[in-house]
Amino acid sequence: MQIPVKTPNNEEKGAAELADAVFAVPFREGLIHQVVQATMAGQRAGTHDTKTRGEIAGGGRKPWRQKGTGRARAGTIRSPLWRGGGTVFGPTPRSYAQKVNKKMRQGAIRSLLSELARREELLVVQGLGVSEGKTRELAGTLKALDAEDALVITTADDTLVARAGGNLPRVDVMTSKQVGALALVKHAKVVATEEALRELEERLS
Repeated sequence: MQIPVKTPNNEEKGAAELADAVFAVPFREGLIHQVVQATMAGQRAGTHDTKTRGEIAGGGRKPWRQKGTGRARAGTIRSPLWRGGGTVFGPTPRSYAQKVNKKMRQGAIRSLLSELARREELLVVQGLGVSEGKTRELAGTLKALDAEDALVITTADDTLVARAGGNLPRVDVMTSKQVGALALVKHAKVVATEEALRELEERLS
C-alpha cells in the first residue's frame, strides 16, 4: 500500500510504499485488548503490603485472664478484631505480569498500524523540522500537521526530537524499537519519519 509523505509544513511530497504484511492486516480488537492489558499490568509495581497479626509489634501477652472477668476471651491485642490489629487476607507483594509471546505483541502492533493507516491517522513526514532541539520547533510542526496529540516515532540517533518533545504534554517521542501497542492506542495520531517507518517495517516483517 501507499501512504502520502508530508513535509513539516503539511505539504504532500510524494508517497511511501509500505508492505501490506505490516500495514494492511485486519483489525483484531481482542488481540489488541489482551496485549495492551498485559502491558499495563506489567507496569504495576505490586509492592502493596499489609501486616498480618503475626507481623505487628506487641501483643505477646494475653491482655486478661481467660475466665472470670465478664469480658470476651482474648489472646492478643493484635487480633484483627482489635483496633491496631492485623489485617485478614490483605494485599501482599506480588507480580501482575501476564505472559504474552512475541508473535502476539507484533501482531497487535501490525493491526494497530494498519487501522491507523486506513483512518489516515498515520502520518509519514520527510523530517520533523527540529534542527536545534527546541520545543517550539516540534510544536510548530505538529500544529501544522494537525497532530498536537501524537506519538512521534524517530530513529535512535535522532536525539534532538526526543529533547524537543520532552515538555509537550500530549506528545510522546519513541524510537522504532520502543513502539508497542499501548503507545499506539494512547494518542489520536502517529507521526513517523520515513527512516523510522522503514525500521519499524523491518522489525515487524
